[in-house]
Amino acid sequence: MNRVELVRNIGGNEIAYAEGVPLDWNCGALAEGLTCYGRAEFFLAHEHWESVWLTLEEPEKSFLQALIQITAAFHHLQAGNSPGAVSLLRRALRRLELYPSCFGGITVTSLYTEVSEWLRVIETEASSIPATFPQICPIELAGRDCRGC
Repeated sequence: MNRVELVRNIGGNEIAYAEGVPLDWNCGALAEGLTCYGRAEFFLAHEHWESVWLTLEEPEKSFLQALIQITAAFHHLQAGNSPGAVSLLRRALRRLELYPSCFGGITVTSLYTEVSEWLRVIETEASSIPATFPQICPIELAGRDCRGC
């Protein structure tokens, strides 16, 4: 596979990332995890994605780790552990901010915005919460259910 390695300087740190190298969200553990995430079965989504995460190399490994942290955060939130959810969402956002608007076949910009809103709501204990959990949206689905890049 032909990969184009790029380097971004963010906050004095050089971060390498691959452009145009999507993870395959159409089959296997990534697709199964995505289905579980869409059903708010966050622990199961985490388990599916972790099995893939163990096999990856950077930069995809850190990217998928951010998605796993999001699923773990919402699992904590379902269990009533808001501090755990806040901690995981903050870490996920720190990872996501290092990536371009689309990476690994996912629309990162909208995901980052939605996760940030959830973090704000949880931290401020706001009475109104977003209507849906943040959408982890593969680009090929962007025309159907999610916002595209």
